[in-house]
Amino acid sequence: MHTVALVLSDSRFPGGGHVHSGGLEEAAARGLVTDIPTLGLFLAGRLRTAGELAAIFAAASVKCHEWSTLDAELDARTPSPAQREASRAQGRATVRAGRRAWPSPVLDSLVAATPRPHHAIVLGALTGIAGGGAADAALTAAYLSVSGPASAAIRLLGLDPFAVNAAVTRLGDAMQAVAEGAVASADLPPADLPGPGAPGLDLLAEAHVRHHKEEVRLFAS
Repeated sequence: MHTVALVLSDSRFPGGGHVHSGGLEEAAARGLVTDIPTLGLFLAGRLRTAGELAAIFAAASVKCHEWSTLDAELDARTPSPAQREASRAQGRATVRAGRRAWPSPVLDSLVAATPRPHHAIVLGALTGIAGGGAADAALTAAYLSVSGPASAAIRLLGLDPFAVNAAVTRLGDAMQAVAEGAVASADLPPADLPGPGAPGLDLLAEAHVRHHKEEVRLFAS
C-alpha cells in the first residue's frame, strides 16, 4: 500500500469523516444496530454497496481527469440528496486538507471543474497526485466506508472499541475484493462505470435529515 493511502485512511487526517456516521446513527436509533453482530452485518452491507461505489469512482479518478463527467456520473448513481450532500461535504473538507499536503495543478483543475466534488473523486485525485495507484485509492475508499460507521458505533452505542475494530478487521478480505473489482473497472468510460445501489442506506440517510431537524443528532449524516 502506498503511503498516501495510509495517510488518507488515518482517522487523524482532517477529511471531515468524523462528523458522518454513514447511516449508522439512524440505524442505531431504529434499533437495527445494537451490538457487535448487527454492526458487523451493517458494515458488510455498507461495504458491498456504498463502499463499492466509492471504491469504483476513487479508482477511476486516479486515471481519468474528466472531473465534471465523473462528478455527474457519481451523482447519477447516488439517488439520495442526503447521501450526495454528505459526500460533497467530506469531499470539500478533504480538498482543503489535500491542498496543504499535496498542492497540485491537478487538484486546482478538479476544484475549478466542480467546487464541491464528491469525496471518492477527491480521494482518487489525491492518491494519483501523491504517486499512488488505482488500487490504493480503491482500498482507501473501501476502508473508509466501514471505519467511519464503526467509529460512530463506539460513540453512539458504547460498544467495546476492541470488538468493533475486530469487526472491521474481519472485513479485510472483503475490502480487498471490493478494491480489486474497482480496479478492474477503472479504465471504463465514466458512463459505463458500475453503480452498485444501497436503497436501505438511501432511506436511512433521508430519515436522518428529517430527524436532524426535529432533534439534536450527534452526526451530520
